Amino acid sequence: MPKIGLRINGVQVITEVRGRDRLIDLLRGMGFMSVKEGCSAGDCGSCNVLVNGELVNSCLMLAVQARGCEILTLEGIGTEEKPHRLQLAFVDFAASQCGYCIPGIIVTAKYLLDRNPNPTEEEIRRILTANICRCGGYTRIVEAVKKAAGAI
Repeated sequence: MPKIGLRINGVQVITEVRGRDRLIDLLRGMGFMSVKEGCSAGDCGSCNVLVNGELVNSCLMLAVQARGCEILTLEGIGTEEKPHRLQLAFVDFAASQCGYCIPGIIVTAKYLLDRNPNPTEEEIRRILTANICRCGGYTRIVEAVKKAAGAI
């Protein structure tokens, strides 16, 4: 099996991968359980991660393609001691019901705020179309992202 080097949440990793392994398989196998598999087709956003700062469905990317890349999962966004402003806003707005979709949504929202620190509600709603919340908590999710952006 080939070995690849990559950075996950700021930590350099060298690991073996099989040619058919997807990035989601690699990440979950390494214990990054925030990366969820919902649809296996890139439609639900539960597996969203940042790869070199770009939003990626990890269920659609081969692990070997991550060679030399910087990967960011929810585990790399804030800590229990010092949560990210998005995480705090999601708590403040009770924006999580079952929680399955939330890691992918927070990664998606971080992607947006990194590029546009003051998004409009329309821009927030537009980017979140890449994520499916089966509980239907979109209003609170949008409000949480607005608060994290400083719009509330």
